[in-house]
Amino acid sequence: MPIIKSAIKRAKQTIKRNARNVGIKRDIKTAVKAFMDKPSAATLSAAQSEIDTAVKKNLLKKNTAARRKANLSKIAKAAGVKLSTGKKAAVKAPAAKPAVAKAVPAKKVAAKPAAAKKPVAKTATAKKPATTKAPAKKTTK
Repeated sequence: MPIIKSAIKRAKQTIKRNARNVGIKRDIKTAVKAFMDKPSAATLSAAQSEIDTAVKKNLLKKNTAARRKANLSKIAKAAGVKLSTGKKAAVKAPAAKPAVAKAVPAKKVAAKPAAAKKPVAKTATAKKPATTKAPAKKTTK
């Protein structure tokens, strides 16, 4: 067992991270097994989503995830699964909600008087000419 305080903390962090990583890897394996049992668009997207989550958490490298997803897609194509485009056409867009005005506390409004702000006038800034180096002088011997 570690004696130093920072080493004790590091050991605790390692245990937590290990548990989290094992959980994510288990989720990947179950999702892939579910896809292998019943290849469908839903199980394929679930498996790919779990792989993407592992990449986001730096558990899998990007190329490893790409390879695994490509293999899943290959199996899906061989099984005759139609891949979804990612957008659900059957779902209607929700009605636009009216914008809700945020309530501003009276304290903050009173703290800033309206006269304190000065209008900023836009001034035209002239471009500076490009500086050129003077040519080096030739010295004759």
